[in-house]
Amino acid sequence: MKIILAILSLFATTLTLAQNPEKKQITVKGTILEEGTNYPLEYSTVSFINKQGKIVTGGITDTEGNFSIEVPAGVYTVKYEFISYKAKEVPNQNLTKNTTLPTVKLAWDAASLDEVVVRAETTEVHVRLDKKIYNIGKDLTAGGATVSDALNNVPSVTVDVDGTIALRGNDNVKILINGKPSAIAGFGSTDALRQLPAEAIERVEVITSPSARYDAEGTAGILNIILKKEKTLGLNGSLSTSIGVPLNSNATANINLRTDKFNIFNTTGVYYRSGPGKAFFNNNYFSRPLLDENGAPILDDEGEPITIDPKFDQVIEDRKYDRMGKGFNTNLGIEYFLTDKSSITASAFYRKGDGNDETTNNTSNYNFGEVKERITRIENEAEDDETYQLALNYANNFNDHGHKLTADFQYEKDKETESSTITERRIFPNIAVLPSEDIIQKQNQTEYLAQADYVLPIGENAQFEAGYRGNFEENITDYTLLEEIGTTGVFVRNDSISNIFTYNENVHAFYSQYGNKFGKFSFLLGLRVENTQLKGKVDAENVVGETPINLNFHKNYTGLFPTVNLTYELKENENITLGYNRRINRPRHWFINPFPSRSSEANIFQGNPDLDPAYASAFDLGYLKRWKKLTLTSSLYYQYETDAFERVQQETGELTSNDIPVIRTLPINLSTNERYGFELGLLYNPTKWLNLNGSFNYFLFKTEGFYNDVDYGAKNTSYFGRFSSKVKLPAKIEWQTNAFYRGPSNNSQTETDGILSVDMAMSKDIMDDNGTLALNVSDLFNTRKRNSLTTTDYFTSESEFQWRQRQVTLTFTYRFNQKKQRQRPERGGGFDDGGFEG
Repeated sequence: MKIILAILSLFATTLTLAQNPEKKQITVKGTILEEGTNYPLEYSTVSFINKQGKIVTGGITDTEGNFSIEVPAGVYTVKYEFISYKAKEVPNQNLTKNTTLPTVKLAWDAASLDEVVVRAETTEVHVRLDKKIYNIGKDLTAGGATVSDALNNVPSVTVDVDGTIALRGNDNVKILINGKPSAIAGFGSTDALRQLPAEAIERVEVITSPSARYDAEGTAGILNIILKKEKTLGLNGSLSTSIGVPLNSNATANINLRTDKFNIFNTTGVYYRSGPGKAFFNNNYFSRPLLDENGAPILDDEGEPITIDPKFDQVIEDRKYDRMGKGFNTNLGIEYFLTDKSSITASAFYRKGDGNDETTNNTSNYNFGEVKERITRIENEAEDDETYQLALNYANNFNDHGHKLTADFQYEKDKETESSTITERRIFPNIAVLPSEDIIQKQNQTEYLAQADYVLPIGENAQFEAGYRGNFEENITDYTLLEEIGTTGVFVRNDSISNIFTYNENVHAFYSQYGNKFGKFSFLLGLRVENTQLKGKVDAENVVGETPINLNFHKNYTGLFPTVNLTYELKENENITLGYNRRINRPRHWFINPFPSRSSEANIFQGNPDLDPAYASAFDLGYLKRWKKLTLTSSLYYQYETDAFERVQQETGELTSNDIPVIRTLPINLSTNERYGFELGLLYNPTKWLNLNGSFNYFLFKTEGFYNDVDYGAKNTSYFGRFSSKVKLPAKIEWQTNAFYRGPSNNSQTETDGILSVDMAMSKDIMDDNGTLALNVSDLFNTRKRNSLTTTDYFTSESEFQWRQRQVTLTFTYRFNQKKQRQRPERGGGFDDGGFEG
């Protein structure tokens, strides 16, 4: 009986398979390599096309160029594709059982530009639903440069003369390293990016419409800097060294050792450089009202404000900066492959920096155009900065279709000590030594990060994501001001300014998002919820009253941050995108520290503990069109921000020991902030020896708001543009020119002139293309200067500031076991690193 049942069961199964052959699944494996080098072409696309010409299924290759795809049994044409390579089709493949296909080799198609990735020799541009990715390629002007310098060559990004990074003219940018907040980026300060070599960057992601998987911090958007980690088997790397005038020397080594079981990577750099700069200020003072202790005007018997005339109606300051800095940084990591699908990565980053800056300020005080006094003020500042970071990452790819789980833990510690000695002496009308000051500021910051992300593909084109991120930060600032008693050499602590400020910021975030593609239409919808706890504690003495001083605060708020990103493919080489996202701008610790700090006796900065977070909603409409030799990217954008931050300058009613009015800079919340704009980018490759790249960004900025009955509303129309050309000359010589211009701008109190800068570089390959010599000139015409005019009711200030003068740098790079080749784009069959691609 059992035999009969078995026979009947076998017959039924055979009959079912005969009637439904599409249900029989087989596994097809294979390998794709680059022709001539046998380099694995990771993320190549494999498609199985039936007799009707329709794609039945497909997949992508892994980092070794291998693929393993489940296919319904049948006869197919197998198509192999990789961007910028000639596609191959193998017809009439009768696949009825598990099969390993012969290795396929694809040849480079130099004439092809019709691809998802927009290529230029200096930069590769990947256009995604929620971001644009710029692979930092053979940019000659980045030789011997820093990460901050390299960012200034990325479209949509500007770096001000003092290092402030802005995205589309908005400086509220969130800087991430490898997708996470990091001590490498400097805990919210951009100074650390000036210490890292540009050679450490693999790519920069410009995320103007961030999806829910990213932090909601940063109303302008996100810059995600991805550091290099070579994927080629064996030992390989590069060494780069440079020397420049003014003194700018550094050496950087990138070393990578990869086997089948582990990957060890390291980037180490040292630098020693000077940074001469200068500034000029022309301040004019007018009669001002006499203020009471609450800052209100004191009235006379007739109810009119009592005014007082300034001791000097004009003060001219001529400053010279002589900066010297040296440092060391290293990033060491090991990735261990637990299985073919999972790995664990441990990395450690360490940075040590020492700086010695001398600022000489020659001040001339005038009355009615006549010099009444000349003073020389010299500030010597020593800075000691030490940072280390430990990170652990676990990644498990459950299959080859994008189903994965990642978990991260990160610990960071930053210690910084700044000590300044300020000496003054009058040199006219008589010579006199004035009291000195010592300022010591110690800052200790600790941060923990815990993160988990889960990605689940659903069907052929859909994907679901969910995750959690927790950031826990503590910052302790110990600020001490010592003032000399006369010229005795005896210093006394100023208890009204000296203080210890402890700041804690804890953020818990959960998110989920879903993306899908229907024909030519793709979408990515997400929601992120973030809970923020802010705590501030001040330890200081109350020198006015007997009651203890209490400036502590504790805030807790929760926000919802939806994101929508849509793409519609008009044609294979043409699409439009639409994005919406809600963002938050949390005040940093120096913005809410209630105790004043000062860069000079007459200029102080004071935080505002009542500062609330700002929220922004942003819309972005993009258009992409590719022709054979020309690529156009463009977008229209709009942002509406509430409680936007603005720095205002005010009279304090106080005078310096030299009777100069003390001016206070205070951050406040204004009611609204609107930004309209558009940007345009062009990549043009007319011939094999010429590459042209240009971009233009125009925006209208409108602020409305009152503070202490003063209207700080303003309109600002500005723009910036950049142009890059690269020419290949005979004898393996290349020449590159970059030009950048930012138009004039203004806010409620300050008008700023336009800035033009030009960089130029030449390079030559030597030593059988294993070495490269490059000579570059940064700011060729020495015009990278900020000129501005600040106007208030009681004073005007005209200034010119130059952070760094023209720089000439010679760089030598040597590569071993590493071809000088195009950087491989990281792309998947629709999704990449959690981002959905249309």
